[in-house]
Amino acid sequence: MQIVYAILCVVGTVLPLAQFMPWLADHGLNLPLFFSHATATPIAAFGWSDLVVSGVVVAVFILIEGRRLGMRKAWVSLPGLIVGVSLALPLFLLLRERHLAAVRNH
Repeated sequence: MQIVYAILCVVGTVLPLAQFMPWLADHGLNLPLFFSHATATPIAAFGWSDLVVSGVVVAVFILIEGRRLGMRKAWVSLPGLIVGVSLALPLFLLLRERHLAAVRNH
């Protein structure tokens, strides 16, 4: 599963950034315009509200599951939320698999 999670980390980084980077090149880091575009239509607002809730759920899951398993560096995957849930979740799952493998081998 580690290879699958590693591949998903790459895909979960490349796909969102492939959409964001051209926008960033065109508009710069214009946050008011960014939020305006993100909520410009009901479907865009739907997508962003789902993403925000999913991000909170993933952050809580990472912290609770990391603590439950005794992972010292579970928090390392939290900055992945800057790219999105599509990076943070598979990164945490990869780190969790590595942690569980290390625990089994000791």
